[in-house]
Amino acid sequence: MNNFKIEGIVAYPVTPFFENSSQINDEVLKQVIDLQISSGANAIAPLGSAGEGAYLDDMQWNHLVDKTLEYVAGRVPIIIGIAELTTRAAVRKAQYAQAAGAHAIMVSPFSYQKLTEPEIFQHYQTISNSSALPIMAYNNPSVCGVDMSSQFLVEMVTQIEHVSMIKESSGDIHRMHDIEYLSNGTIPFYNGCNYIVLDALKAGAQGWCTAALGLIDDLPKRLFNSYRQGLFEQAETLFKQQLPFLKFIVKNGLAVTVKAAYELRNISVGYAQPPLLPLTEDMQKQLKDLLSMTLLTNT
Repeated sequence: MNNFKIEGIVAYPVTPFFENSSQINDEVLKQVIDLQISSGANAIAPLGSAGEGAYLDDMQWNHLVDKTLEYVAGRVPIIIGIAELTTRAAVRKAQYAQAAGAHAIMVSPFSYQKLTEPEIFQHYQTISNSSALPIMAYNNPSVCGVDMSSQFLVEMVTQIEHVSMIKESSGDIHRMHDIEYLSNGTIPFYNGCNYIVLDALKAGAQGWCTAALGLIDDLPKRLFNSYRQGLFEQAETLFKQQLPFLKFIVKNGLAVTVKAAYELRNISVGYAQPPLLPLTEDMQKQLKDLLSMTLLTNT
């Protein structure tokens, strides 16, 4: 296990497209990244769920990696998301991320046939053998169709050379308590489920992986900092102010809802890629009201 560790907010930019197009809008990508960094991002993690990483072809994926490295320009570390059905494809992307200059990769195993633990272990082991980048093992069963237990995740970190961090997005806070206990607090883990962030910090999470930073200004960073500084009542207040918005974007699909929210903030990021569909008019109205209510707390 290596020593790479991020503490704070890991920000997830969307992948912006020109209107009714699959062409990536580089200018808006830079705008989104700049907004997240100015709002307090401690790392930028493109190509996660909000970034539609699983929906891009190889050319789009490579382009997004290259442009993210260019636009971040060393201001914060970059963690590249990799979500592939095959180990072969995941290895190719891990090697590309390393050659491009990324600092780490976040790997989530996707499943068509249900994967066994030995198959998942071999998937991560092969990726680790192919690249020297630190690996964040990402558990997101509702999206990936793979649910890795806390014990299994801890075993991978202790037994596979470059697997060094865990992102837990199952929504089960007990998983985080288990990771903390099983590792004696030695393994950095991160919350990927927006609406349990405060409980995750109480459980020992090193950071919060979220697409909300920038979109709702610096409110996520203020929540994190308040908790870390021991201002627990302030952290609780900030959490409650953000909670309805955070629940909405998770429940209704991150790529679709976050893009709709950016449009409401006059940042034209385009639509999510098919087969994903835009929000209905009624859902857009709900989102507009929640966004306005949340931003009022930051004035």
